[in-house]
Amino acid sequence: MTTSTLVKDEPAAAGPESAPEARKPSTRKRLVPYWLLLPGIVWLVVFFALPMVYQASTSVQTGSLEQGFQVTWHFQTYWDAFREYWPQFLSSLLYAGFATLLCLMLGYPLAYFIAFRAGRWRNIVLVLVIAPFFTSFLIRTLAWKTILADGGAVVGALDALHVLDVTSWLGWTEGNRVLATPMAVVCGLTYNYLPFMILPLYTSLERIDGRLHEAAQDLYASPATTFRKVTFPLSMPGVVSGTLLTFIPASGDYVNAELLGSTDTKMVGNVIQSQFLRVLDYPTAAALSFILMAIVLLVVTFYIRRAGTEDLV
Repeated sequence: MTTSTLVKDEPAAAGPESAPEARKPSTRKRLVPYWLLLPGIVWLVVFFALPMVYQASTSVQTGSLEQGFQVTWHFQTYWDAFREYWPQFLSSLLYAGFATLLCLMLGYPLAYFIAFRAGRWRNIVLVLVIAPFFTSFLIRTLAWKTILADGGAVVGALDALHVLDVTSWLGWTEGNRVLATPMAVVCGLTYNYLPFMILPLYTSLERIDGRLHEAAQDLYASPATTFRKVTFPLSMPGVVSGTLLTFIPASGDYVNAELLGSTDTKMVGNVIQSQFLRVLDYPTAAALSFILMAIVLLVVTFYIRRAGTEDLV
C-alpha cells in the first residue's frame, strides 16, 4: 500500500472554522441560567411589582369604602398627605437616624471584638448576636415596656446618673419617666435593629488582611492611627451596609412607636397603619407610603454618594 493511499484513508483534520462550533454550548445549556432566575423573577413580579402598581393606582383614587374608589388621577392627595403629616415624617427620620447612630456606636466595637479578639468564642458570640431573632419582634418590643417601666432598675440608674436630667432638657423624656417618650422609641428601635448593624460590620472587618495591621505596626503607627488609617477605611462597606439595613426599616417602623411611645411620638408608619386599618382612607395611606419611599430613597442615595463607596457587603 502506497503512502498516498494511507493519506487518503485518514479522516480529514478539523479545520479552524469547525473548532468554535464544537465549543459552542447548546441552546438548552444557554437557557439554564435564565430558567434558574425565573422563580426569583416571578416572585419579585408577583409580590413586589404588582403590589407596587396596585398601591400606585390606589394613591390616585377618590371615593369612599361604602361608595367605592375610582381612579381619577387625583395627585393632590400626595400634597395633602404630606402637608398634614409632615411632623410624623420628620419624627420618623429623626428616630431612625438616632437609632442608626446608636447601633453604629454600639455595634462597631462588638463587631471589632468578634472579628479580631473573640478567638474560639467567635461562634458563640455570633449566636448571641442573632439570639433575639429566635423570639417574636412583638415580644422583644413588649419586653422593653418592663425594662423601662417607671420605678424600675434602669430608670432608677439613669436618674441616679442624672442622665434623665439631660434627656428631659432635650425633650426626649418627661421628668423621671422614660416610657411613652421619644427616648423609649429610640431604645426599642436600637435594640431591635442592632443585629442588622453588627453582622455586616463583622463580615467587613473579618475580610481585612491581618498583615496590613502588622505593616502599620512596623511603620510605628499607634493603635489609634492604625484604626483611623487602616481598619475603619477598609470597613466602610460594612458601615454603609449596616447603616442602610438599620435606617431603612427603622424609618418605616410602627411597632416600637405604638408600644413604647405615645400619641406625641407617632411615626409615619403609625399614620399609614391607621389610615389603612382604622380610617379606611386607602388613597391617603398609599400616598403616604410612596412619599416615605421617595424620601428614604433620596436620603440613601445622598448617603451612599457621600460615603464614597458602592462596594456593599
